[in-house]
Amino acid sequence: MATLASNPSAPAITQNPDIRYLGRLLGDVIRAYGGEKLYKQTEYIRSASVDRARGLQGADLTDTGLDALSLDDTLNFTRGFMLFSMLANLAEDRQGVAAEPGADVASAVQRLEGEGVGREAVLELLSHALIVPVLTAHPTEVRRKSMIDHKNRIADLMLMKDAGRTETVEGESLDEAIFRQIALLWQTRPLRREKLFVQDEIDNVLTYFRDIFLPVLPALYARWERVLGARPQSFLRVGNWIGGDRDGNPFVQAPQLKSALGRGCEAALAFYMDGVHGLGAELSLSTELAHVPQTVIDLADASGDMSASRQDEPYRRALSGIYARLAATYAALVGKAPPRPSALRGEAYASPQDFRRDLVTVAQGLASEGDGALATGGALGRLIRAVETFGFHLATLDMRQNSAVHERVVAELLKEAGVEADYLALDEYARIALLRRELANNRPLAAPFSGFSEETASELAIVHAAAWAHRTYGPACITHYIISMAQSVSDLLEVNILLKEAGLWRAGVDGAPPQAAIMAIPLFETVSDLEAAPSIMTAYFGLPEIAGVVKARGHQEVMIGYSDSNKDGGYLTSTWSLYKASEALEPVFADAGAAMQLFHGRGGAVGRGGGSAFAAIQAQPRGSVQGRIRITEQGEVIAAKFGTRDVAMANLEAMTSATLLASLEPDGVSARDNARFAAAMDELSNAAFNAYRDLVYGTEGFNIFFRQLTPIQEISGLKIGSRPASRTKSTRIEDLRAIPWVFSWAQARVMLPGWYGVGQAIAGFEDKALLADMAQHWAFLKSALANLEMVLAKSDLGIAARYLPLVEDQAQGEAIFARIRDGWAQAHDGLLAISGQSRLLEKSPALETSIRLRLPYIEPLNLLQVELLKRHRAGEDDARIKEGIELSINAIATALRNSG
Repeated sequence: MATLASNPSAPAITQNPDIRYLGRLLGDVIRAYGGEKLYKQTEYIRSASVDRARGLQGADLTDTGLDALSLDDTLNFTRGFMLFSMLANLAEDRQGVAAEPGADVASAVQRLEGEGVGREAVLELLSHALIVPVLTAHPTEVRRKSMIDHKNRIADLMLMKDAGRTETVEGESLDEAIFRQIALLWQTRPLRREKLFVQDEIDNVLTYFRDIFLPVLPALYARWERVLGARPQSFLRVGNWIGGDRDGNPFVQAPQLKSALGRGCEAALAFYMDGVHGLGAELSLSTELAHVPQTVIDLADASGDMSASRQDEPYRRALSGIYARLAATYAALVGKAPPRPSALRGEAYASPQDFRRDLVTVAQGLASEGDGALATGGALGRLIRAVETFGFHLATLDMRQNSAVHERVVAELLKEAGVEADYLALDEYARIALLRRELANNRPLAAPFSGFSEETASELAIVHAAAWAHRTYGPACITHYIISMAQSVSDLLEVNILLKEAGLWRAGVDGAPPQAAIMAIPLFETVSDLEAAPSIMTAYFGLPEIAGVVKARGHQEVMIGYSDSNKDGGYLTSTWSLYKASEALEPVFADAGAAMQLFHGRGGAVGRGGGSAFAAIQAQPRGSVQGRIRITEQGEVIAAKFGTRDVAMANLEAMTSATLLASLEPDGVSARDNARFAAAMDELSNAAFNAYRDLVYGTEGFNIFFRQLTPIQEISGLKIGSRPASRTKSTRIEDLRAIPWVFSWAQARVMLPGWYGVGQAIAGFEDKALLADMAQHWAFLKSALANLEMVLAKSDLGIAARYLPLVEDQAQGEAIFARIRDGWAQAHDGLLAISGQSRLLEKSPALETSIRLRLPYIEPLNLLQVELLKRHRAGEDDARIKEGIELSINAIATALRNSG
């Protein structure tokens, strides 16, 4: 029977057996639930699109019957293609298409040993390392959580098939169970009807922390202990922005911050209680058969468990007492009774360290007899590792706000306190002097009955909520305060002033350095900000009070932004500016005696720093990683990288192994070549920057062209996040957030932020042999070109041209589009010339197959989207048109995978 994924004459497209299997089931579902007519329409369009993708003569999508679809059929057809792309993503993840060879810690250790770097050096690095994926709520995930849940259930069922099983544990046929899940997907509404609120985002991300990270990280550590032959400290942790990121989101306030931490605490404690309960069932050791140390006996006697049936089972009695204390901790911190209350009365733990201490007492008791096997690994070892990693807060919550807000709030505080009437009028030197004087004392600026503006009152409430969180969950719950658009030393000092209002900055006494419970972290976003980063940090470290704080802490973080630097200067300049800033910051930190910790603000799309994290981390300048790195994970990337435990383990392994290699592997490029390559990149970057800026910011009517060619207006109306699409009410590109900027270009298949300007730069560079040498031997350019190649392969200027009729000024639109088309051709030809390939992705067959598989399922969606946009913008008010547009956006984003 014909299916949505079978065509024997195209083995390169259909070689993945899982895709054929799932595609066949999806076809059966569409026939069963959508009817024979829809099935035949869908299959006919699919076949024609596949023929066109293969380049068969006479194949044309204009003659497939797309224009004959009714609105209802259009919605159903779009859902079908979207679901196929979702299932194809699942199949590829299962087959490891996205995984990279050697992207695991065992391989990294072996590679390092081959280069003369022993395990002792690895363990030394890990003793002070910190690797953190930070989950954010940036709105690029278009799928509802319900859709992702069904997909994950299919993944679990496919694992059972892998194991050779034919039935589920309930006795249901596996094929029928998978069919049923696909049928549920088909009948589940894919679009959100209501806009997401911050609490919704908190609830969504909590499922990843609870279901994935809590069980996965301890399992990874157990694996790494075997690889390393030693037990490293908990260097891999998880971070969170949801509930703390206020930049441009007025809906994140103190209650949301408290809710995010409270829900995290609830999930962590529930996980621990389940773990202790399970250990109580497992550790049935009797004093009649095993020697039990007095420390365990004491813990058992203090538990209050006097059950006669367990008098000879001290481990069970000890765990009963631990459970009772955990239940009391849950009640104290969560504010309600635990799901499974204890029959015993226990005192709440004051800290996760106290809880860990009791678990270690149990482990040491088990280790005191036999070969110690009962104490190493197993559920107890994993539980101890979980407590070390997650504490009572689960995930460290970052705070973030724009520097302009801090500036206004501090100005109001100073004015109300009678310190300075017009702070905003002061120059930078005067601001620094004033802020330093205020940081030298512990007197708050805000009086209890001061009347502040709504903005200032909200910001003060946030820092006081952070102080409350420190008292409640411990200082690890919030450690970072990100300053968006940081452009000066005063931008950092202003945050410390705000923290001082809540006692989170304390002036030094009797010569002691100040104490900063939360680190102020600058986010350098634009190209000019990245260039200024080293001088700003030099000046910041030069302040004695800051030097004391940094020395006491041992490290300082700087965040570098991929998205806004790309929107500001184009792909090549953004990538090179980030590299140069990282490289230039390293000696600044070395001079200050501080370990450098870079926080990479990456998105899913190449235009926002997307692409292979494994390659990107390794491509960082030598000396800039030092075992410490944080990276944002957001939108559709969260589900793609952490949707299931197996996929999450693979991606966390890749992140960790890349960090080891970037920190310890000798530089494979000589100092002389580094200098030559850098000079060439400067020239390329300047040319790419000029070409990009001339098009985007120097071309009359470009902003209107962008807003009419792409579905930016319609994307702004999607219910995919709690944050507005623009920072202000302005329609300028400068004020548009980078996410909808990149996302819109991807929908129209232009993907301009990921490649424009590169072709002109390569074409104008005389020494092509040098570029070929750089592309082959320099990790930085190799990674940059690999991402460029991927985005060129996913773009299609022929399809993009179908959007041109949406532009009102046709003459101007065609002129601008011609420049874009020429730029793409130059980028395509230039890339092939310096990479030595005859076609895109020739040296990346797995990725080529993946993209080729998707193309036939994206192009019809683009054509339908164009027609629906025409009707919508012409004023047709049928609700199905708007739904069809939003569904097409969802489907195209799913097929492209890293489009936001």
